[in-house]
Amino acid sequence: MSLIYNIGLLVGIQPEGVLRVEGVAQGRTGTLENAWLRIENGRIAGFGDMSSVIPSEASVSLDAQGGMLMPGFCDSHTHVVYVGSRDGEFIDKINGLSYEEIAARGGGILNSANLLQQTSEEALYSQSMSRVREMMDKGTVAIEIKSGYGLSPEAELKMLRVIRRIQKTVPAAVKSTFLGAHAVGRGYTHEEYVQMVIDLIPQAAELADFVDVFCDEGFFTVEDTDRILTAAKGKLVPKIHANELAVSGGVQVGVKHGALSVDHLERTTDAEIDALKGTQTMPTMLPGSSFFLGLPYGRAKDYIKAGLGVALSSDYNPGSSPSGDMRFVMAQGCIKMRLTPVEAFNAVTLNSAYAMGLSREYGSITAGKKAALILTEPGWDLTKLAYQYQTPYIKQVIF
Repeated sequence: MSLIYNIGLLVGIQPEGVLRVEGVAQGRTGTLENAWLRIENGRIAGFGDMSSVIPSEASVSLDAQGGMLMPGFCDSHTHVVYVGSRDGEFIDKINGLSYEEIAARGGGILNSANLLQQTSEEALYSQSMSRVREMMDKGTVAIEIKSGYGLSPEAELKMLRVIRRIQKTVPAAVKSTFLGAHAVGRGYTHEEYVQMVIDLIPQAAELADFVDVFCDEGFFTVEDTDRILTAAKGKLVPKIHANELAVSGGVQVGVKHGALSVDHLERTTDAEIDALKGTQTMPTMLPGSSFFLGLPYGRAKDYIKAGLGVALSSDYNPGSSPSGDMRFVMAQGCIKMRLTPVEAFNAVTLNSAYAMGLSREYGSITAGKKAALILTEPGWDLTKLAYQYQTPYIKQVIF
């Protein structure tokens, strides 16, 4: 048993059974000043204020010295298994080319796929692990990782095997997504490629938790998405890329298939908000892509006003969001999307855990959940965390 004591501020307290927060509840979180927290067998066993009786039989004690203790970040949308860099496209962006123009010239996802297909599984694992370690050092304790830079049966399965190996290597929770439908691989017609993705689902389902489709302008249609998700029914839980480049219909087809989350949502009409009401689907926005590509930021505030919950994730990838810093994601939620610090905090912890099926175990200070925590230096609170978004603050990440 371990004990953390002299906690200046314990934040993220939620009752048992709260798996996501929506509407006005997204702007609330339980807090406790001058607190202690007890850990048994890697789980939160209890907490209270320092005036209460502190268990004395702890084998390991950690003096928080007035620091804030909070649940670690949960990142429900990443592409961190990739090879190399697309910094050449960074110059293209500076020179005014859009994401769509770069893709139309054979760049973007296809460039990453070419390089990944030529790279050994061991080298792919090694490069990907460096990014996962970086994310954990910055306080991320749960990560979803997608395939989608393979774009051939062999390379997609190679990516999924690497994700499985990462799952077994790191203390963070890792969820795996088959995103074969990320772009049409070279050498295929559009129809041939959609059929290849469908045919690959049984093998992918042996390695992955989720299936995803880039349902957007210039990539895969609503009809393609419907076919792929129908084929995956009962094998893989759906998640959707939607409405990054255009209002695509991806939200609606995701809801139709019971998607756990619909992600991106830089372009939104009221129809998407209405489609999500009363569903189990978590709208997930990726402000890192908006920042890097100059896209609109998602209408997170409108979703919350409509009674929905919102998750925020990093979209860490080489082409449109080359960062997995969830503290910066939280700050963008406040600065660019006008979320309160508590709304943004819930979006990068509990709601993002929900968006990858992990909120029973991660995302809040709740008895019985995994003790996956960030302990800060003294003097921090949630407002300062977003406001001073580049100042070092982590004393220890606890798995």
